Amino acid sequence: MSLQAYHDDFFIGGQWVQAHSSARINVVNPATEEVWGHVPDADEHDVEAAVSAAHAAFTSGVWSGIGAAKRAEYINRFADELQARGEQMGTTITSENGTPISESSAAAAHSAGMLRYYASLADYVDQDDRRPFPGTNRYTQVYREPRGVCLLIAPWNFPLTLVMVKLAPALIAGCTVVIKPASETPIDMRVLMDAAAAAGIPAGVINLLTGGRTAGGLMVQHPKIAKVAFTGSTGAGKIIAGQCAQLLRPVTLELGGKSASIILPDANVEDFAKILNRTCLRNTGQTCYNSTRVLAPRTMYEQVVESVAATVATTPIGDPFDPATVYGPSASATQRNRVAEYIKIGIAEGARVATGGVGMPDGIDRGFYVKPTVFADVDNSMRIAQEEIFGPVLVVIPYDTEDDAVRIANDSVYGLGGSIFTSDPDRAEQLARRIETGSVGINFYGSNLAAPFGGWKESGLGMEYGPEAIGAYIRMKSIHREG
Repeated sequence: MSLQAYHDDFFIGGQWVQAHSSARINVVNPATEEVWGHVPDADEHDVEAAVSAAHAAFTSGVWSGIGAAKRAEYINRFADELQARGEQMGTTITSENGTPISESSAAAAHSAGMLRYYASLADYVDQDDRRPFPGTNRYTQVYREPRGVCLLIAPWNFPLTLVMVKLAPALIAGCTVVIKPASETPIDMRVLMDAAAAAGIPAGVINLLTGGRTAGGLMVQHPKIAKVAFTGSTGAGKIIAGQCAQLLRPVTLELGGKSASIILPDANVEDFAKILNRTCLRNTGQTCYNSTRVLAPRTMYEQVVESVAATVATTPIGDPFDPATVYGPSASATQRNRVAEYIKIGIAEGARVATGGVGMPDGIDRGFYVKPTVFADVDNSMRIAQEEIFGPVLVVIPYDTEDDAVRIANDSVYGLGGSIFTSDPDRAEQLARRIETGSVGINFYGSNLAAPFGGWKESGLGMEYGPEAIGAYIRMKSIHREG
């Protein structure tokens, strides 16, 4: 599969506009290491143009002033146009970041579902919320009003989905937006802009700028930005949080993770192995909530290690455009080198390589690949157990009692996800309440669009998904009246 996509423009004010900046960012296919496109790296003039277009659209009322029910009609058309571009979107994402096509081919339909879900919440946004003053004939009318221009910054691992979890609630709330995708994955957003234009979304409501960290910093600190939503590394999130704190600017942060999967003694290890890749190594390990620490009771430790290692060793790896492929390449040379270095660190720390190790996978001689690796005999204090690797690397850690398992699971600066495997789900739910993370799955892990998702500790601030996500994009106004 070979694409060519060399672009020199941004989507601003409802049209493609030539970039002021002369700098370009190359787009590389991580499976072949070939450059197949480029996009402009926005400068201060480009940032000003995009934010000003979004601000003009917001203040005009062309979106904020039409009511959530009318916005929902546009959003549902947007969903239809996006879903119709599903094949194009999947091909583009896989060419950008190496996500297996079996995963990326569902991205457009999944994101269209998010749009439809938030469109269905129009009544929540426009509800008649009248609250009486206790003991008087007065009352307060409470209104939910859009915040303004929102900056949406997304990472490279799920470039469409992690824009949409921000874009959909922002749109139904009545905000206008500027989207800045990751440098590695800018082309798929052009498909999204085409879908928005075809749906008739008014000019200036959705704007797209591409660029690196400098451009991102200019956007975060622009005086007309009213809200920032960011998904990415904890380090970058802290920088953005600091910038927003100085400006008293609301920010939502969905950051890193080092989640634990607790295998209880009554669990069926074969059942765990069947969904290990989805729960622990989704998207070649490049998923924030992956349970990359597997906690196994000492009484069945070797059984778990053998099962996990056998599953990883026999999972298909290779061409991400092959529908049978489960593990593709790392998304970039930088990420491949990071993962390879952590494999070396794990060996140096004394962990046992149950499968994988240093070097390229057998039969692969190009692309940003590493050997999917399982480490055994791991202590939770090791770097490979404490630091987010973001690649196909699992550690299996022994525990003695349930209390010990909870202690190990919580012994992390992160608190994003996790899972518990057992034949007693009710007991597991009580155990899950003790895990210091934003979500826990019992006998599987999956995000529910209708339920809040977000991190505790250094895994983030605020919530995405569910009706709760809309709150990040609205301001509350109370008008007090006589009865």
